[in-house]
Amino acid sequence: MPNLITDVHTTDATVPDVKATAPIQHKLAEHGVKPAEHYLDSGYPSADLITKAMKQGVHMGTPVLLDRSAQAKAAAGFDKTAFTINWKTRQVRCPAGQTSSHWNPVKQHGKNAIVITFSVLTCRECPFQQQCTASKLGRRMLTLRPEELHENLARARAEQKTDTWKNKYALRAGVEGTINQAIDITGIRQARYRGLPKVRLQHAFSATALNIVRLDAHWTTGPLDRTRRSSRLERLSYRLSA
Repeated sequence: MPNLITDVHTTDATVPDVKATAPIQHKLAEHGVKPAEHYLDSGYPSADLITKAMKQGVHMGTPVLLDRSAQAKAAAGFDKTAFTINWKTRQVRCPAGQTSSHWNPVKQHGKNAIVITFSVLTCRECPFQQQCTASKLGRRMLTLRPEELHENLARARAEQKTDTWKNKYALRAGVEGTINQAIDITGIRQARYRGLPKVRLQHAFSATALNIVRLDAHWTTGPLDRTRRSSRLERLSYRLSA
């Protein structure tokens, strides 16, 4: 079957991609085409969205942001994965076998988080201090998301390093191809009119034009021969958009 566009979601340019993820998935479910696997680029996921989608039966195949700690960025020392978390006792054990002294639930940027602190006395005497922290106080601190979110994010980070994940994510190339096709055939990069309602209509017409192109190719010659039919299809898409 041909790959068809099932929905169009247009926002103001200032809206970040991550804010569009949930509305897109909600509309797909409303249309009866909720995906079992949803492939997106790295601008769309978050730990909260990945967890919410899983509960709704949708697996988000998307690169997630990696650990941004100094140790992870430098690929040296102890990043978060080197620490063992005991969610029941609300304690964290470091690679040297020492236990955290404080477990503080907080709100950061409107989201629940947990700040883990190790004692200054413990860290100052540790032979691995230089590999663990550059803090002026000489102690290590960690910021975690709540257990379910943390575990889902850690799992996603581990998965995206595997060949299996990379091979499946290659499907995302079809999305980029669709974007390029929309630009080449319908000129979707430029808005023909001012105002979000009119631009949404333009995008809906552009998507309709691409679907007609793909159905025509499916019913007549099979794979899309864009070179042979480009001029006819460009006139068709212009009529739809206008």
